Amino acid sequence: MSSEAGTEVDTGLPASASPVVSASPVASAGLVASAGPVGVTGSAGTVGLVGATGSAGTVGLVDSAGSTSSAGSVVSTGLGGLGGPGGGRRSEAALAAVAEAFAVALPVGRWSTDPAIIDAHRLDRSGWIPPGRPLGVAFARETADVQSVLRVASARGVPVTVRGAGTGLAGGAAAGAGGVVLDLAGMNRIRELSVADGVAVVEPGVITADLDAAARRVGLSYVPDPASASISTVGGNIATNAGGLRCAKYGVTRESVLGLEVVLADGEVISTGRRTVKGVAGYDLTGLLVGSEGTLGVVVGATLRLRPLPRATVTLAGYFDTVGAAVDAVTALGAAGIVPAVAELLDDRTVRAVDAATGSTLAAHGAVFLLVQTDGAGAVEEADEAEAILAARARVVHRSTDDATAGPLLAARVAALPSLERLGRPLIEDIAVPRSQLATAVARVAEIATATGVDIYTLAHAADGNLHPIIIVDPAAPDLPPAAWHAAEQIFQLALDLGGTITGEHGVGVLKRRWLAAELGPHSHDLQRRLRAAFDPAGILNPGRAL
Repeated sequence: MSSEAGTEVDTGLPASASPVVSASPVASAGLVASAGPVGVTGSAGTVGLVGATGSAGTVGLVDSAGSTSSAGSVVSTGLGGLGGPGGGRRSEAALAAVAEAFAVALPVGRWSTDPAIIDAHRLDRSGWIPPGRPLGVAFARETADVQSVLRVASARGVPVTVRGAGTGLAGGAAAGAGGVVLDLAGMNRIRELSVADGVAVVEPGVITADLDAAARRVGLSYVPDPASASISTVGGNIATNAGGLRCAKYGVTRESVLGLEVVLADGEVISTGRRTVKGVAGYDLTGLLVGSEGTLGVVVGATLRLRPLPRATVTLAGYFDTVGAAVDAVTALGAAGIVPAVAELLDDRTVRAVDAATGSTLAAHGAVFLLVQTDGAGAVEEADEAEAILAARARVVHRSTDDATAGPLLAARVAALPSLERLGRPLIEDIAVPRSQLATAVARVAEIATATGVDIYTLAHAADGNLHPIIIVDPAAPDLPPAAWHAAEQIFQLALDLGGTITGEHGVGVLKRRWLAAELGPHSHDLQRRLRAAFDPAGILNPGRAL
């Protein structure tokens, strides 16, 4: 379809998913769908360590007092039982009345209390299973649906967890007893692609990779690219301020968000930011909302920055004998003033796991794998210098300048987590340290693994100091082994000791709340709590989560 503000282009998406492309600064009035579910715009729960991603079975949790429990037992969630933020357990009749209020507020077909549907929508990829079952699932198709849900929830004191793709790794979209799941999968339209302004206006359910593919059809690119880009969504990326492979050069999601349309807890709609690249009027509410994990409002629209496609891209694959040598190469790249678009590291154990899962032969070239990509007008010259730096430290370096040969190298990095999931229940850490401390962090993680006897596999966005030490435990165990908890606690403390953070891109959710106060400090922590209360006085948006 087309509109006065733009003309239709072939995006490679289904016909119903083609966005209207505008060559003028005027926003298109056309609304067209983008395939795929909405992203996770919420966060969840109480405390502890990131749980299994995509694995079955229960996940042990740590409550606010530090004691462990299995995921099947009741732990404190800060939700006040079935009664919502105010506490107090509701009777079955009262719960039925609340459920009916949501049914009446929404159009037919957009509310369900079917247990099977609830179970299909109540969890995310973290593996955390909160106790009890939500009241129901609301399926939003437009902003008015979100407003209706939040107005009822606010009036009735019902917790709301926003959910879509469910790819979050910190318990962000795991909904417990007495709450409501707000599913935004139907809000998946790319409203506009403006070549002149270099922006896209989208709804939260647009799949990240689909947006990038649509932008590429008109010579632009949406650069945030988490490893889950093919299944995660813009809404989820905004909620957690997601990172990805190209963070070192292009930044995290926040750097690509110019403005937001948000429904507050009371149903009021606000717009933040602007479609201009520059703008400093008022407080930066857009930046505040990005990464707030669904605790300040529900994102229903986003104006996103697009960038020109790079003129050239060169991919280097370095194979090293040790992690230390690979980290030294990354440090040398920085010292030489090279800012790679991608610098991804897989340690020796992860390399072997990828080979076993995919049939690749990475380990035949070297124990440790480092993927480096340069892009832009100076990509070839930067790659020449980077290749020399890697070659001085690596066993071998392979170079690619086309998608056909670069694709399998990038695929090997993306396959890392699925490959580890085959080995057991993965507990994913997400620490980040100053780049000068990267070598120390990697070495200390290896020492922690040896000291605790825990299997730890490390992959990293090496150029920005973001490490993912992944603990693998027996999926058949009813509770997490004490040694795994001990290792996790040491890894979190390590990050703080080195001047880093407990989460570089996955968010706090429920599973890292225990360590958040230690990172923020009491005064900053209190200020953030008061700020949250200003946005959501009734405390219905993911209560007990994030802070």
